[in-house]
Amino acid sequence: MAQIFDRSSNALARMSLVLTGLIVIALGVTLDGLQRSPWVTRQGQRPDQPVPFSHKHHVQGLGLQCQYCHVTVEKSSYAGIPPTKTCMNCHAQIWTNASLLEPVRHSWATGESLVWTKVHDLPDYVYFNHSVHVNKGIGCSSCHGRVDLMPLMYQQNTLQMEWCLNCHRNPAKNLRPVSQIYNMAWEGPSSQKPVWCAVNGEQADKPTAQSVDCVTRDPAKNGTQVASLSLDAVRLPGMGAVSAQAGAGAVIPAQLSYTKFTSQEDLGRFLVDHYKIRKPNELSSCEVCHR
Repeated sequence: MAQIFDRSSNALARMSLVLTGLIVIALGVTLDGLQRSPWVTRQGQRPDQPVPFSHKHHVQGLGLQCQYCHVTVEKSSYAGIPPTKTCMNCHAQIWTNASLLEPVRHSWATGESLVWTKVHDLPDYVYFNHSVHVNKGIGCSSCHGRVDLMPLMYQQNTLQMEWCLNCHRNPAKNLRPVSQIYNMAWEGPSSQKPVWCAVNGEQADKPTAQSVDCVTRDPAKNGTQVASLSLDAVRLPGMGAVSAQAGAGAVIPAQLSYTKFTSQEDLGRFLVDHYKIRKPNELSSCEVCHR
């Protein structure tokens, strides 16, 4: 019986299998690159807004603090968008006829809210709490980038799940003293710019992050004396907080013991322990991040 297929059919079959595998791999790589691209993540995009608000002008130029506009960032899951009244506190007196601010004046006159386009917009199933992150030592710039250098607001990071997980797997690299949360230029300690930290008496009604006192100048050389607060501490005029554990009439200042840090990794590990940051294996419920 004559052969139906020529001998070259074997080579063609092998080549087709290899080609199919290469196409599948190329398609997977392409789709992976696509879902990480700014076209999907909107990273770096500057959406149109009713008013071209410049964070650079207001923060770096005028020195406004983040909390002046985002009043709920330390106590709510949302940072909050300022009402029109916050804008009019200044713009009722300056730039009163500027055409760029006409939507603000219209909103103030009619009571209609300005409709802003949300730049950092997480999916509805993701639960993110601003207050938890801020009070646990995550600075604004860690997520939002150098907002004080942005004439128009844009998304600095991808905000994808892998980006969140990279931080939660090793939060030490992003933790900072709570006094530096709103410092956009914070770079972490180094041998040239060390940081000294001490635990300042943990209390049940006090956030754990606020129990750590950090300074950027050597406490020993500057004569810094910070008294540790405790449940039985008393406060005397001109003396600050002191401990009254030595009996009636005896007042003994409680000197803090500062530890010097010259690297972000060492400082981060110290803060992870004292901020009571949960380790990845302790996040056993998906509801921590998903609702």
